[in-house]
Amino acid sequence: MTSQPNQITIVRTERGLAIAGTRITLYDIMDHLKAQYPPKFIRDALNLTDEQLRIALSYIEAHQTEIEAEYQAILQSAEETRQYWEDRNRERFARIAAASPRAEYEAVRIKLQERRTQREIKKQ
Repeated sequence: MTSQPNQITIVRTERGLAIAGTRITLYDIMDHLKAQYPPKFIRDALNLTDEQLRIALSYIEAHQTEIEAEYQAILQSAEETRQYWEDRNRERFARIAAASPRAEYEAVRIKLQERRTQREIKKQ
C-alpha cells in the first residue's frame, strides 16, 4: 500500500482491500478478471480511471497468493449466506407458490398478459 499524497492507494476497509476513495474492492475486480473481461471493460463497468485500474491490477499481481486466498474466503462466505437464506425461506417460497392468486390483482395480471401477447405479435 502506498502512502504518498495525491497517489492512488489500496487500503483495507471493513469490506476488504479497496481502491482508496472508492467503494470498489479488489474482489470486485477479481470477479471481472475471473470472468475474463478485458481491462477496458472492467474500467468502464466499475467507473475507474486508467490509473486506478493499473494500480489495482498491479497490487493484485504483486500479492496474488494473499488476494486469491481472501477472494476464495469471501466467495465461500457469500455462498454460505446465500444457502442460509435459501434454506430459511424455502418453506415460505413454497407457500407463496402454492397460494392461489389474490382476486384484487386479477385485473393487473390480465393487463400484463395482454401486453406480453402484443409484444409477441410485434416480434413476428
